[in-house]
Amino acid sequence: MVDTQQTITIPLRPSLWNPKTASALGVLLALGLAAWQAGLGRPGAELINLGGWPQLREFLAASLHPDLSPEFVARMGRAALVTLAYAVLGTALSVGLGLGGGLLSSAVWWQTLLPRHRSGLRSGLWLGVRGLLAFPRAIHELIWGLVLLQVLGLDPLVGVLAIAIPFGAIVSKVFSEILDETPQEPLQALLNAGAPPLVALIYGLLPQALPNLLSYTFYRFECSLRSSAVLGIIGAGGIGYEIFLSLQSLRYEQLWTGFYALVILNGVVDAWSALVRRRMGFTSRLDLNRKPGSTAARSARQAPGQDWFLRLSWLGALLAVPLSVGFLHLNLGVLWSARTQQLLGDLLATDWPPWPTVAEAANLAQLAWLTVAMSMVAIALAGLGGIVFSLPAAQNFLLPGGLLRPVGQRGGLAWGAYTLLGLSRLVLLVSRAIPAPIWALVLLFVLFPGVLPGALALALHNFGILGRLMAEVNENLDDRPVRALSSLGASPSAVVAYGILPQNLGRFLAYILYRWEVCLRETVIVGLVGAGGLGRLLTEQISSFDYSRVMVTLGVFVVLTFGVDAVSQRLRGVLRE
Repeated sequence: MVDTQQTITIPLRPSLWNPKTASALGVLLALGLAAWQAGLGRPGAELINLGGWPQLREFLAASLHPDLSPEFVARMGRAALVTLAYAVLGTALSVGLGLGGGLLSSAVWWQTLLPRHRSGLRSGLWLGVRGLLAFPRAIHELIWGLVLLQVLGLDPLVGVLAIAIPFGAIVSKVFSEILDETPQEPLQALLNAGAPPLVALIYGLLPQALPNLLSYTFYRFECSLRSSAVLGIIGAGGIGYEIFLSLQSLRYEQLWTGFYALVILNGVVDAWSALVRRRMGFTSRLDLNRKPGSTAARSARQAPGQDWFLRLSWLGALLAVPLSVGFLHLNLGVLWSARTQQLLGDLLATDWPPWPTVAEAANLAQLAWLTVAMSMVAIALAGLGGIVFSLPAAQNFLLPGGLLRPVGQRGGLAWGAYTLLGLSRLVLLVSRAIPAPIWALVLLFVLFPGVLPGALALALHNFGILGRLMAEVNENLDDRPVRALSSLGASPSAVVAYGILPQNLGRFLAYILYRWEVCLRETVIVGLVGAGGLGRLLTEQISSFDYSRVMVTLGVFVVLTFGVDAVSQRLRGVLRE
């Protein structure tokens, strides 16, 4: 008798518990604790200051009649040029530092330079360079400005160096990641042919990485423009300085003139950057979580008559550096003057900070947690708002023929779609153009000092940045699955839920995690205006010239930055799996 029974193997269900779900639960738990710390949903938390509403109404009413007197407009125009000059020189110097630092902190450089049997040495050198660059990157440019003020005084070099030092370290980190993720087959071919390591890198690796390097340089210039406005708070000049003076003296009409000037300046730079990148075929400012071997550039398809704009732009970029030096009257001799050497010596001779007492350590730990909670609440709000606004802010969504309005689909007016596109982009522009400390000062009209106003100020500023970056991700979307859903009759909400978000959510989360690292650094600047956290303690210590304890506070902040950086990189790695 033949046994005809067969054993049927039922496949096991994939486990719901995996690194992604574990990370998601951990993030949600941390966000819940941070929101509770900020007072959201906590019974008895005093958040809103009702006594500040009349002042807020007066502030908002002034937006309708800004100060447009010829004298003040001319003053604001010169301040705009100062802000632009700081951004130009800060970007030029930081990119120069970043090229050298990015090469030295890239794994591919040490792998190329040293043979395989020296792997321990090259790993040590690579980690050493990265460690050296991590310290200046962790400290915000405003803190660098405060330190440089003690040495150089009110000199324009303060603004330039305060941007160049931390941004140079940031550019080094990003450039090194770009070089390490660039395909290395041409490099290896040149090395096997006997080419020297540096020559092989220049001819085999840099041409492939150049689109991503240039694209990120444009993004860093926009960041430098925003940072140069923030430096006005410490007296470095520019639009930020004029805005801060107007806010301190409660001259709201002049304050709104400064706001409009800042928005216009950021809008012009943003439009120029986008147009140049489009002419060159670059599709995004910042390319995160890309697949190995991908590039931020598509093949540029330019008509011969369009090259004049690129040639004019490159000529203007080259001339902008010497013109900015002359406009700011920079004098490099200040760096090695006797006065600078004496002040630098006095600063370096500061006594080694005493070991914190138990009470001081507990206070630092509490403020560190407040700082982290502020950054988490801020980036969560900014990320959610950025995802929502990135849809109408993308050109390929609501316009006729877009992903949500295919060709031949009826309903809706074209002018309404263009209006929504313009309004959403204007909201994002205003949000990112106004520095976070200014947002914090405005919010403190109606909120009590603490974690919440700082978190909301950071959220407003980063919302504009994330929304614009996410809109570019939407514009570069592979539209074939979306078009297929639309052709099958799916509603716009279904197209977004099943065709757009599944493709872009990983990139969105990567941007949010990247900005979280930046957001933690920015908690210092909202703390300087009274929003709480380590920044507020740092303000008190600097104002009392207690530099030994300033070093302790900065040390805690650097450790926090390293921790957030490690967590962010780990979560981004989980997203790529």
